[in-house]
Amino acid sequence: MTRTALYAGSFDPVTNGHMDVLRQALTLTDKVIVAIGIHPGKAPMFSFEERVEMIQACALEAFGPEAAERISVESFDGLVVEAARRTGAACILRGLRDGTDLDYEMQMAGMNGTLAPDVQTVFLPASPGVRHITATLVRQIAKMGGAIEPFVPEAAARALKAKTAAGA
Repeated sequence: MTRTALYAGSFDPVTNGHMDVLRQALTLTDKVIVAIGIHPGKAPMFSFEERVEMIQACALEAFGPEAAERISVESFDGLVVEAARRTGAACILRGLRDGTDLDYEMQMAGMNGTLAPDVQTVFLPASPGVRHITATLVRQIAKMGGAIEPFVPEAAARALKAKTAAGA
């Protein structure tokens, strides 16, 4: 039986914090589905296709081909528990940076547990070196021409530099 986990988020862009959660997830599961939430009211910096390419490139660079093959990327536009059920995931992975994240994520886990008791929520604590990283701050730094390399994998840094050079 394949142990599959769903890791949902916007991944706009993928950060070293996201990669930290993925690294931990690969030690716990056979397959990780990175589920990119698509919201019609939001305008992400990167298209869905660009994020898929970025995540795949970052996974290959960070984990090598064998581990990267255990990661797939899909989109979803409804409830995360429905995406988990649709993909056959037994659990939803959530990264935690601090106590504020824990409070919010505990509420979400409770709601999701009521909606889908068969899908567990698994919390993975961010490693100390990446706890401060958010995709929102990375986008702001990139748009202002700041150094993003400490916060994102190389493939994401290349994509951010190309995007900001193009005026995004």
